[in-house]
Amino acid sequence: MSTLQIDMQKLRERADLYERLMRLDKPIGILLLLWPTLWALWFSSFGHPNWMIVWIFILGTVLMRSAGCVINDFADRDFDPHVARTRERPLAARKVSSKEALVLAAVLSLMAFLLILPLRSLYVVELSVVALFLAASYPFTKRFFAIPQAYLGIAFGFGIPMAYAAHLDTVPSVAWWLLLANIFWAIAYDTEYAMVDRPDDLKIGIKTSAITFGRFDVAAVMLCYVAALGLIAWVGFRLHMGPFFYAGIAAAAGIAVYHYFLIRQRDPARCFKAFLHNNWLGACVFAGIAFDFLRH
Repeated sequence: MSTLQIDMQKLRERADLYERLMRLDKPIGILLLLWPTLWALWFSSFGHPNWMIVWIFILGTVLMRSAGCVINDFADRDFDPHVARTRERPLAARKVSSKEALVLAAVLSLMAFLLILPLRSLYVVELSVVALFLAASYPFTKRFFAIPQAYLGIAFGFGIPMAYAAHLDTVPSVAWWLLLANIFWAIAYDTEYAMVDRPDDLKIGIKTSAITFGRFDVAAVMLCYVAALGLIAWVGFRLHMGPFFYAGIAAAAGIAVYHYFLIRQRDPARCFKAFLHNNWLGACVFAGIAFDFLRH
């Protein structure tokens, strides 16, 4: 094997480690971040979004979720080796240095910031600073917040006010209600996720909603689904949405009921399946919004 081939192989191995660090091999996080952003883009434009804005937000979602994963693994680099599901992550396995991770997170965040500059909106820029703070600080909330998933919901949903600001240069009250709905949704799906790691999290002292809710975890998840979908339906009512929108809400509610049957026995594999399945819940809500606006 030539020197060039060896160098190329090392480069590919490094790129693979960075891909895993950014979780690009596991796109569920991107989708859970993207769906509420798309809800807001369609609501704020009454079904006729500016396509340049849409693509900027899609690319920005990928970049910010990737940066968030890097920061999360940096924050948890001393915890992850003690959790079965995370011990082989690049930072936990010490295959990537902390310095590399911080540089990568900074580059990704800078790229996301540069993306929004063509929008020429100072309001969006100001909101993006808040979004960056939320993404960077969320991993550390697991040390002291009883329900860090609520903070995650704010971080994952901050594309909502940014979408409204991009289209309208203002953030009306319905945007904040939609953000509240996303907080409840995030608590629901991330509690399902946390139920998988609960035994390990108890050992290492990390706080999660699955631990806080205790034996009421399944009930709390279902109540959060009810709150999330109820708030989204109320936003749709305020915006005079029609039958396709409510059909989407009904489909999402059916998926939430299915999740009850997945998680009620608290089997880790089935809880993780429920978590992954939230992609379809978010998609149903978006489909209802998009198809309903096509009526006009």
